[in-house]
Amino acid sequence: QLIAGVQDAFAGKSKLSDQEIEQTLQSFEGRVKGAAQAKMEKDAKENATKGEAFAAKFAKEKGVKKTETGLLYKVEKTGTGDAPKDSDTVVVNYKGTLIDGSEFDNSYTRGEPLSFRLDGVIPGWTEGLKQVKKGGKIKLVIPPNLAYGKNGVPGIPANSTLVFDVELLDIKPAAKAEAPAAAPAEGAAKQQ
Repeated sequence: QLIAGVQDAFAGKSKLSDQEIEQTLQSFEGRVKGAAQAKMEKDAKENATKGEAFAAKFAKEKGVKKTETGLLYKVEKTGTGDAPKDSDTVVVNYKGTLIDGSEFDNSYTRGEPLSFRLDGVIPGWTEGLKQVKKGGKIKLVIPPNLAYGKNGVPGIPANSTLVFDVELLDIKPAAKAEAPAAAPAEGAAKQQ
């Protein structure tokens, strides 16, 4: 039947109407999308389960702390000075991996640290980097709800627990808002 269908198509004759062809294609497309969606949901559930197991194992390591939000971290070097605030710009070197060790980002291999406002990144980074000071090093195990969640992003599947090794190189405090210029005295404007 397939060969006959192909031959009919080349000959310009079809046993199906345009409406039947459209319905068949839509049905096929629906089945393909449904299968893809089912696979994504299955993978996301597996990622969540594996991430929870990884986090439970990491939590047992010496020096690991857990925050109320579920972020796990291990300070490898505290650093000096003040910890960054949400409004500060930080400069970091880091390596990001999935729990299987596959690397998805690395500023060291790019040869360039990353600079960003602390409240402009995933919540796990914002919370985690406040645990160290300039010159500090920290390992973060970030659950999906503090990272990219159930949607994921290119290179990071849905419900992935992320592992980051981060070195806080610098903290640039947010610029203080300038006071408004004083209004000229009432008499000064009339003198001109």
